Amino acid sequence: MEQAVSPERFGVNPEELRHARTDALDPSASNPRLQQPFPASPRSQELAKRYAKVKITLGIIGALVCLLLTLLLVATGATSWLEAAVRGFSQNDYIALLLFVAVLGVFETVVSAPLRYYSGFHLEHKYHLSTQRFWAWVWEGMKGMFVGLVIGVPLVLAFYYCLKTFSDLWWLAVGAVVFLLSVVMARLAPVLIFPLFYKFRPLEDGKLRDRILAQCRKVGMSVKGVFVFNLSKNTKKANAAFAGIGKSKRIILGDTLIANFTDGEIETVFTHELGHYKLKHIRVMLAVGAINSFLGLFVTAELYRASLSWFGFSSIGQLAALPLLSLWLGVYSLVTGPFSNMLSRSHERAADRYAVNVSGNKEAFTNALRKLAAINLADASPHPLVEFLFHSHPSIEKRIRAVER
Repeated sequence: MEQAVSPERFGVNPEELRHARTDALDPSASNPRLQQPFPASPRSQELAKRYAKVKITLGIIGALVCLLLTLLLVATGATSWLEAAVRGFSQNDYIALLLFVAVLGVFETVVSAPLRYYSGFHLEHKYHLSTQRFWAWVWEGMKGMFVGLVIGVPLVLAFYYCLKTFSDLWWLAVGAVVFLLSVVMARLAPVLIFPLFYKFRPLEDGKLRDRILAQCRKVGMSVKGVFVFNLSKNTKKANAAFAGIGKSKRIILGDTLIANFTDGEIETVFTHELGHYKLKHIRVMLAVGAINSFLGLFVTAELYRASLSWFGFSSIGQLAALPLLSLWLGVYSLVTGPFSNMLSRSHERAADRYAVNVSGNKEAFTNALRKLAAINLADASPHPLVEFLFHSHPSIEKRIRAVER
């Protein structure tokens, strides 16, 4: 979801959270303990650091496996064999392309399934963060794959058309297609895609809704409405978002956020996100994202063309060579990711300042940070190198120290 407001995960004893959830997940229930600041115990920090370490390690392993497997398939001639096989079914370039991509996609899904299961299901249950049963998790994954196919198939066909039509300038045409698609998806996702995964209901009339809408009017933001979605069906983590653009723009709050936070805390968290809008961070990130996409495609195109001869390929449109594109795009993302995170952390610090200055409620905001981090089981003080490489938000300790100053 765009502009998620939950900060990085923080640590708290999962046993404490598990005992608290019976009342916490009922928005009408009274849970005084959750109205108090979350102190970070040594035990909770130990769990948070362990959880963060495992998640990062699994992410690195997954990326390396994907890159190395792609390189192995290309270097051993497996992709050339596959191209010959799909050409035997159809000589039409686009049908052959879809068959080629489908076979590689199934292969990647099978190979990555154990890691995906461990990271997305087993680990979340081990740390008492997930509320999903196994088959519900599988069903959510199948829905995600279906949505990916609906979006991905036209995108793959458009990409290959650009590759064949525009020759060495294919990256420019593909960049334009990706940018237009991202705008369309931002417009349609809240209306067509999100409801496939969650149920939405309008936030009930009351002081919280009135204060949120008043804040929007103050900065000239027009929104479709404020909605609550049933995040608790999948996880105990709290989250919220600005979603959509234009007439589909809306505010969505997870039911876990509504259940666990006071109105004042929710308002300060929302004001932080409103700061991104007021300070034009969203426009900046859209512009930077577009530039990064075009630059990434250009660099990838140059590396792709230069590396074709290494593996005996003859043209950029050869099906067997296409996995090289994903390999170089992956390398580009790994190299540039930390610098995108630097800009994001700068924006988060500015939005924190905006939230405190506008709300005038420093205590509610710092308590909201602690709660969000505690519920999401985050490492409050990651190693500086880990923060630089992987974190889009400053550490919780740094954010709270900055606010308290």
